[in-house]
Amino acid sequence: MNNSPTARFRYSAFISYSHGDVRWAKWLQSALEGYRVPRRLIGTQTAFGILTKRLAPVFRDRSDLSATTDLGETINHALQDSANLVVICSPSASRSRWVNEEISVFRRMGRDDRIFCVIVAGEPNAGDIAARQAEECFPPALRSHSAADGTPIGHRFEPIAADARSGGDGRVNVKLKVLSGLLNVGFDVLRQREQRRRIQRMTLVTSLSLVTMLVTTGLAISARNARIAAEHRQREAETLVDFMLGDLNNKLRQVQRLDILEAVDNQAMAYFLARPSKELTDQALALHVKALQKIGNVREDQGKLPAAMEAYRAAAAAGAELMRRAPGDVEREAAYAEVLHHLGNAYWFQGDLNRALECFQQAIALLQRAATLRPTDTGSALLAYARINEGRVREARGEFAAAKSLYEAALITFQTLTSTHPGEIRWKSDLADAAESLAKVLMEEGELTQAIAGYRDVNRIRNQILVSSPSDRDSQENLLITNAALGGALALCGDEDAAARYARAAVRLARELVAFDTTQGDWRLELAKYSRLLGGIARGTGRLDEAAGADSEALRVLAELVAMDRTNTAWRLELARAQVESARLHLATGNIAEAEKLLNTALAALQRERADGTMSRKLQLYEAEALIALGEAAARRQNLAAARERWEQARGTIRGAAQVGAEPEFLATWSKSLLLLGDTATARPVLDQLALMGYQTRDFEALLTTTKQSYQTKPTALRCGSDPPGITQSDEIH
Repeated sequence: MNNSPTARFRYSAFISYSHGDVRWAKWLQSALEGYRVPRRLIGTQTAFGILTKRLAPVFRDRSDLSATTDLGETINHALQDSANLVVICSPSASRSRWVNEEISVFRRMGRDDRIFCVIVAGEPNAGDIAARQAEECFPPALRSHSAADGTPIGHRFEPIAADARSGGDGRVNVKLKVLSGLLNVGFDVLRQREQRRRIQRMTLVTSLSLVTMLVTTGLAISARNARIAAEHRQREAETLVDFMLGDLNNKLRQVQRLDILEAVDNQAMAYFLARPSKELTDQALALHVKALQKIGNVREDQGKLPAAMEAYRAAAAAGAELMRRAPGDVEREAAYAEVLHHLGNAYWFQGDLNRALECFQQAIALLQRAATLRPTDTGSALLAYARINEGRVREARGEFAAAKSLYEAALITFQTLTSTHPGEIRWKSDLADAAESLAKVLMEEGELTQAIAGYRDVNRIRNQILVSSPSDRDSQENLLITNAALGGALALCGDEDAAARYARAAVRLARELVAFDTTQGDWRLELAKYSRLLGGIARGTGRLDEAAGADSEALRVLAELVAMDRTNTAWRLELARAQVESARLHLATGNIAEAEKLLNTALAALQRERADGTMSRKLQLYEAEALIALGEAAARRQNLAAARERWEQARGTIRGAAQVGAEPEFLATWSKSLLLLGDTATARPVLDQLALMGYQTRDFEALLTTTKQSYQTKPTALRCGSDPPGITQSDEIH
């Protein structure tokens, strides 16, 4: 019977660490797995079992990932299967939710005495000192005893620790101290054995040096064999990198572990940086392009847009070099087009519509050529993606007919792929994306009824996808975006109850995603945007406490995002709009001073964007909304001259944008400025247009009543009716 220390466990130890300490974790894993237990200790009975020759394997969660789609389940199983837990302790680790959770899970198994620490930075228990809390190296789960539910109780927990800091134990003794704990053997026993081994190694090296000259002749003979072996190792390394950037990246993307994705992609980059680019084969250079693109994707998701741009530009340069080496190669052109697609997205987020459009158009031209010469499903999908993104740029510029045409072409592509591959969820998801884009442009053309019908269809598809893959984070994100879009559209036609339910559901899903990974910039943005949307709906229906909570959440998250990356135009614009919505709530509760403070801050930010050359109809809408609200604040103070001045500025700001297309929010804002200025003659046809499409909100009704305007919307079937799964009457923000 096997009574070794790992007899009951698959792993001898689980190494828990933060991403910033990955170098230490790799060293420790290698040191433990490479250690040979002294021969005279093999077979020794310890309190933990009979010692065997090796400790391997050691689980390090960033390197020993299985192919499961549920990473949390993998980690939990690994903890259960590990005889010991070794924690790399540092200030970074003390702030890591993942490290703390891994410790908590292990401690709940009742194995406190099998936890060992390696301090690599910071100071233990510095968190008890107000001025030194940032130096704390122990995660909360290591600092106190806890009940079964994780609640801290009783006296401080004192884990066994080795000190790897400068002036501490030194690497050799750190390794031996950890091994002493894992093996249940005295530290001095291992240290003496290590000293004897060192003497033996020095003797061996001295002996080998005497025969080195005899070997050199043989090395010359085997040089050719060495070169062949090196080429073989290079091919193996590139195969491994290809797996890291392909299958492994895709599996990690499904569970949205950005920290591990970043580590994987950085390892791939390290391989290429170790070799001059001129020495890279075509295959290696293609992998280099893929690595740079993946790194750009992760940095973009983390909200690090300048760093993402740097990676995308480098990928584009490498992709262009590949095309130069083989002009007319369709596959290389398609790969370069994919890089351009990502680069265009980054320009879009920075508000540079011209460069974004240029990238998307170049990508489309290359992908159309590839689709003609060598059609594939993936190539067709890439072409459709590029068309959707060009459509979004056209949309932002008010070119709705062009955008609609691009969306319809993409929709046809994904309808074909879905019918050809009915079991492929990704094509259904892409079909929903294209349909959602088309619904949005229908909204901008004033087709409110058709847009809501389109959003409902998309919502149905999104729910079906999520039912089939409930743990897929992308599917959850897609559904919350659709919920918010449908909620916003229903709010415009007066169905506030249904609108609020969809908005609450969107906020709830966004919160769940942010709780899963706080580094995801897109998820945090969505939480803020849809909290702002919910705040506006709640305010309009008199639910002022709910509105205040939603507004506060939106402002907090957006302020954090903008502080993290001030180059992201989309974040800055959304923050300004959230400030305007919060100001409206303050006006509703009579807090004029706070409303004016928020509005002036928002207006200054929006005007800076315009001065910096940001081209967006949305910018004009947000600025006009801020000006109208400032006019209302001035009117509350009986300063009618100042109010009129603000409303005239709003009319001038929105007029041109409102006359492009027929988007309800633009028309409503324009008509508000006209009615507040008493220009009912100009406002009348705009009101008739809004009534015909079914536009009806509480704010708008109040203004019509004040200005004594008749307004009768046409009967429509816009009301929500029954809600799909996931939308409940109790969906509220607390």
